[in-house]
Amino acid sequence: MVGRKKAQVKIQQMAFMIIGLTLFFVLVGLFVLSFGLSGLQESKDALDEERATLLVGKLSDAPEFSCGGAYGTRKSNCIDMDKIFILKENIENYKNFWEVEGITILVLSSNSTLECNSNNYPECGRFIVLGDGKSGIDKSDFVSLCRKEKSENLIYDKCELGKLIVRISNE
Repeated sequence: MVGRKKAQVKIQQMAFMIIGLTLFFVLVGLFVLSFGLSGLQESKDALDEERATLLVGKLSDAPEFSCGGAYGTRKSNCIDMDKIFILKENIENYKNFWEVEGITILVLSSNSTLECNSNNYPECGRFIVLGDGKSGIDKSDFVSLCRKEKSENLIYDKCELGKLIVRISNE
């Protein structure tokens, strides 16, 4: 009987040892997993920021925004303000096209903070082209804002400095 009790105690010790080792490896695995997942969130944030930076650079040269050949030779980072007014009127067709939360254009040479519309342009300071999403990552780029102006009988190109701001979701 004594030998049998010793064997049972040894079996119990072995079972507790196996349970202890299993718990140890589970805890180590959870630690490694949580450490790896925290790096994933940082990587996602960095990729979102890079995507926003690339998008703001491409957006000013998109056909819906760019000056094209209307102002002489094709200009890079040039936004045709006449196209912006047309785009704002038809923005429902473009809501999901660029996969962004918002697109805003600031007129840097203006002291006004009024939102631009056909009645107050060019005496305004900003165009909200798409949405006014409150959360997200903002990226911006300086652009030329060009339009045709008429002075007496002369039609000329008027360009001024602006800032294109793109907001993407940070989810």
